[in-house]
Amino acid sequence: MRTIVTILTATAILLGMGSHSHCDEPAGESVEKPSLPTVAEARRQAALLHDAMHAALQVVHHRFYREDEGLPLPAAVFQEIFADVEKEQNVKLRWLAVDGVAMNADHKPRDAFERDAFQALKSGQRAFDQATGGVYRRAGAIALTNHCLKCHVPDRKTTDTRTAGLIITLPVRAD
Repeated sequence: MRTIVTILTATAILLGMGSHSHCDEPAGESVEKPSLPTVAEARRQAALLHDAMHAALQVVHHRFYREDEGLPLPAAVFQEIFADVEKEQNVKLRWLAVDGVAMNADHKPRDAFERDAFQALKSGQRAFDQATGGVYRRAGAIALTNHCLKCHVPDRKTTDTRTAGLIITLPVRAD
């Protein structure tokens, strides 16, 4: 578990997220809110956050998850992390089912962006993004390796790696 915390902490530091400077401020002093990133900055932040989440998910799934031990599913554990990131950073993260069985109905595409992202990831693109109305959204591929396929693709004929997605939504400056 220390590996996961290290990965996520390093990512937060690199992104400039997770700064809780308001905790260090003397009482009564106001804290200046950070400005919103540009689309280019958000694109880089989202790519870095995606890579960190993907790496952490793989580590958790392969090293710590054992189906016969009654442990919670790794992706479900990440829902707790997603909720914390949204609360602290106003960055939304959610899974997108692409190949195989959606383990949760909430992982199915919800809108036009997500349907387009689904098609892009299904066709082999590694990422799909869009910026509109002060919001940047990125859907990036998450590898479903052999270890994942028991649940995600129960009727598989091969152990070829399949794809899921991670959607990251960040507010951006409207330029």
